[in-house]
Amino acid sequence: MIVYFLRHANAGEPKADATKDEKRPLDDDGIAQCGHIGRALAAMDVHVDLMISSPLKRATQTASLVSNEIGYEGKLRLDDALRPAANFRDFRDLLTRCQQHESIMVVGHNPNLSEFLGRLISSGSAAAFIDLKKGAVAKVEVGRRNGELHWCVTPKLLRTIYESLAASSKGSKR
Repeated sequence: MIVYFLRHANAGEPKADATKDEKRPLDDDGIAQCGHIGRALAAMDVHVDLMISSPLKRATQTASLVSNEIGYEGKLRLDDALRPAANFRDFRDLLTRCQQHESIMVVGHNPNLSEFLGRLISSGSAAAFIDLKKGAVAKVEVGRRNGELHWCVTPKLLRTIYESLAASSKGSKR
């Protein structure tokens, strides 16, 4: 199975009240990031069978905006295994529940999303450390025991890729 890890886009400063923080939306930069992310992923021909998000607003907004750009037509699934307080066992259970799908995208938060990615691609007792920046995406092919990282890109790089692909397609139409 292919698992795309997507950290939610920019959402401003965290709120001190946890209940209010759960409802914190993307800011203008985050909305723009989602457009760049989604268009670059579409240009890279990324398709997913299932889109799963943390139930927090900034994650669901990121998932919705990116899913529109990549042409995902399914229903967005919310799962507590992607909440900020979730642990790796919760995440592994989520993967088990989704094993019938060829490719999924999970949208969540740091530090746990980076931890899940690092532990999934590590063998042995030491976990790899990959810090997913806001709006970063990683592609992992998951095997029986662990995963293999194919790529990990930042929103800035995705924007550059998209702009480059868009410019080359305009040039080829002339």
